[in-house]
Amino acid sequence: MFDVLIIGGGAAGLSCALVLGSAKEKAFANDKHIGIIVHQKTSHLQTALFNNVLGLAPGTTGASILQSGKQQLFDLYPHIEQIEKEKVLEISKTNYGFEVKTNKNIYQTKIAVVTVGYTNLMRIKGLEQYVEAHPRDVVEKERIWLKNIDHLIEENLYVAGTLAGWRSQFAIASGSGAHVATDILTHWNNGKHTKVHDKIE
Repeated sequence: MFDVLIIGGGAAGLSCALVLGSAKEKAFANDKHIGIIVHQKTSHLQTALFNNVLGLAPGTTGASILQSGKQQLFDLYPHIEQIEKEKVLEISKTNYGFEVKTNKNIYQTKIAVVTVGYTNLMRIKGLEQYVEAHPRDVVEKERIWLKNIDHLIEENLYVAGTLAGWRSQFAIASGSGAHVATDILTHWNNGKHTKVHDKIE
């Protein structure tokens, strides 16, 4: 049983995982079982080139960020379980949260965060009722979003990144994932607004 299972290993998913991981020393988060299904095959970052992102050296590729992001998560927060080479096929609601079925396994989680891309090829069964035309992209591209209010689709089911209705901009997608992470941390912290920063001593 996961406390949180993140679906998607792009900018939003990895950012969400990093922020959740960084709260490990907090009393309200130190016993949480967190996982991320880091399926990246269809991520738009695979072909991205970054010259306009604060903190990234010009010429940085999205493909390199996908790999370095997973390594950063592993090096800093190894308690977060990275699930490789599995594609999510279905999400269904249960009495305890959600059941997430992949092409290889079935996982149970109290909270699910969906961060896959916003193309109309997104075919996760159980989410069809939330799919609508993307509000911040040109109609011809047929992008989609999962209808939500402030990243929340329904209780304990979140969406982040472009699939949450945001534009396909790296900093926006990353920030969306971090936003969801702080909302989850706030929930765990009995509603007290929570964010996690490291500081130079």
